[in-house]
Amino acid sequence: MSQNQLCAKEKENKPWYYGHRKRMDEKIATRGIDSLTEAELLEVLLMHAIPRRDVKPIVRELLDKFKTLSGVMSAKESELIQVNGIKKKTTQFLALIRRVAQEMTLGKIEKRPVLSNWERLIDFVNTLYVGQTVEVLYILYLDAKLKLIQAKKEMIGSTNHISVSPKEILKEALNLDASQIILVHNHPSGEAMPSVDDIRTTEAIAKMLQAAGVRLVEHLIVGANRHVHSMRAQGILK
Repeated sequence: MSQNQLCAKEKENKPWYYGHRKRMDEKIATRGIDSLTEAELLEVLLMHAIPRRDVKPIVRELLDKFKTLSGVMSAKESELIQVNGIKKKTTQFLALIRRVAQEMTLGKIEKRPVLSNWERLIDFVNTLYVGQTVEVLYILYLDAKLKLIQAKKEMIGSTNHISVSPKEILKEALNLDASQIILVHNHPSGEAMPSVDDIRTTEAIAKMLQAAGVRLVEHLIVGANRHVHSMRAQGILK
């Protein structure tokens, strides 16, 4: 069999969607990533995670179930695995993408005025909690000009409870020479409204920090629906 015959036979044996993938590659090469729709972006991601299957039906089911690309990327592994064609390896791949996005967000916001742009802060906060299924406390340590010194994941709790140590927060603030702090935690299974314990803990932390010359600027709560609640706007923090 000649080389041309071998190539023709190999082409015949390739699944139909190989041609579609080639056309997608050509679109990216000629028009750029920005030309892709949300569905196409998800499709390209899944092409890398699932190389030997037509992923278009999977994309359709994911978007039907989670509505948007952001919804897909925010979904829990237990939810994703219910979609036909999604295996654990694919959920791990998507989790890796989320982690990279979080690291990029942390890098972009470093040394910038955190509160100069409320939308940027909310985008940053939401990125931190993509895929989180338990309560996690992040602390943003700021200098006198409201520039981020460090963002630290301080505590990890259960699905509905987190333990906070005001003394440890103050100790770290003094070690970093931070003069202001933003607390952020999530309610992965509920609304963003603070509980009685959230309010009491916030007031205790604010009082302890104030005594040491450190200001608690804000405490944000991220709900299961990605809504962000501000304790300062609520009047809990002055």
